[in-house]
Amino acid sequence: MAVYAVGDVQGCFDELLELFEAIDFDARRDEVWFCGDLVNRGPRSLEVMRFVKGLGERAVTVLGNHDLHLLAVAHGCEHRRPGDTFDDVLNAPDRAELLDWLRRRPLLHHDETLGCTLIHAGLPPQWDLARAQACAAEVEAALRGPNYGAFLQHMYGDQPQCWSDDLGGWERLRFIVNCFTRLRFCDARGCLALQEKGPPGSAPAPYRPWFTLPERRSRGARILFGHWSTLGACEDDGAYSLDSGCLWGGKLTALRLDGRPEWTSVQCPAYARPDA
Repeated sequence: MAVYAVGDVQGCFDELLELFEAIDFDARRDEVWFCGDLVNRGPRSLEVMRFVKGLGERAVTVLGNHDLHLLAVAHGCEHRRPGDTFDDVLNAPDRAELLDWLRRRPLLHHDETLGCTLIHAGLPPQWDLARAQACAAEVEAALRGPNYGAFLQHMYGDQPQCWSDDLGGWERLRFIVNCFTRLRFCDARGCLALQEKGPPGSAPAPYRPWFTLPERRSRGARILFGHWSTLGACEDDGAYSLDSGCLWGGKLTALRLDGRPEWTSVQCPAYARPDA
């Protein structure tokens, strides 16, 4: 059995099938992890959702910011944005089933045997793996509960900017969501620079890529993440970036997790502009 982690798909269904062919993926024996953002901006979000859901226990996917945005729009908590391309999901006859499946996906997946942890974006330096798992569970409980619409209504916003153990209520949940689904740069205090989207080195001091901070308590864990297309597919101090910009005309990438890491990528057309 092989286990693979795949970068942000964002509705690029044809490229996902091509990547699966390139790695000779067989759902009868292999397992695949998706780092979030299954949907949006690409042309075939509905097919991606149906395909991944159809893989059943052979697939793991964590939630990304575009996945949560779809849930918020579907629930009437947020307006569609000009670049959104998930009307196929919203108009599908199996919409309710797909959205219910999506909101029950985790924010973090950890496999003790492989020694790997999957998230969409990042972790603030104050969180070790145990704290990250506990924080993820708080948001997962809110999303899976009967009053999940209230969570979606309070999910958006850049505040609070900094982590504190004393955070509570919607502010605490919002900060947790922003880390797991939006974080790229932060400082040693755990203050997030959410508007910075460029490559490493582009953010003003003291902000640095979250995985490079010496204070990071999750150091030593093997962490897989996406979300950062301008970073590309790479490894740094046990943090593996999987988003290689498929949507923007880059590549869709898979990393084999069992045994020695192996990277496989397929070239993709540009379905959207980075500034769209």
